[in-house]
Amino acid sequence: MRGGMGNMQKMMKQMQKMQKDMQKAQEELAVKEVEGTAGGGMVTVRVNGQKEVIDVNIKEEVVDPEDIEMLQDLVLAATNDALKKMDDLTNETMGQFTKGMNLPGMF
Repeated sequence: MRGGMGNMQKMMKQMQKMQKDMQKAQEELAVKEVEGTAGGGMVTVRVNGQKEVIDVNIKEEVVDPEDIEMLQDLVLAATNDALKKMDDLTNETMGQFTKGMNLPGMF
């Protein structure tokens, strides 16, 4: 019976370490930034790890008062590109903690 308790304590220590490592990774992700682009770089959007848009840059030559819809589409595409990149980075970073485990709904 003693071996079972020792294994349980070892497993608990491993879980606590993994939890601390996950928290550290989440904190590091929160301050990361990624950039999405559209229109060949005519519109760029930066988001942080908390999925907040922190900057939008629109090149002057793409602004056409006669075609506002195109500009809206470019901003939307650049924003979605940035958010996808942040999702990919999050999945890559946090996925290391669930590798080999079958945990539905985790990252």
